[in-house]
Amino acid sequence: MQTLYAAVRVKGKIGVRREIRLTLDLLRLTRANHCILIQANDTNKGMLQKVKDYITWGEINKETLNKLVRERGRLMGDKPITDDWVKTHMPFQGIDPWVEAIAEEKVKYKELPDVKPVFRLHPPRKGWGHTKRSFKEGGVLGYRGKEINKLIERMI
Repeated sequence: MQTLYAAVRVKGKIGVRREIRLTLDLLRLTRANHCILIQANDTNKGMLQKVKDYITWGEINKETLNKLVRERGRLMGDKPITDDWVKTHMPFQGIDPWVEAIAEEKVKYKELPDVKPVFRLHPPRKGWGHTKRSFKEGGVLGYRGKEINKLIERMI
């Protein structure tokens, strides 16, 4: 079983090289504070590594994923995702079993009909910190593992 990554764009679009901007567009990270869910395969890891100076990513857990979908998940027309919508449009009895299937990668979030694949988040409470350093050096950029859950909690 692969893991599911959450990737958050930290920096804006001014001064970004063309090839980096193209990769960010392919990841659907077009603006700062946008978040996506992405499978942890070799292709996606290579893309994340290429844009590591503009984003942060790590493994998302089920609790954070559930809260993210409930509070920031949107349908086309900027409507929130509700239990009633999930019951009528999918073979699940609510958001909780649906999120469980997403976390176990039985269902891909980005391929669902009428669901926007990007989560628009608030800037994190208490700020970003050092946006020019990697996470290992005390900054916020690059791979951060399970710590992505704390960041997303601050941004919801």
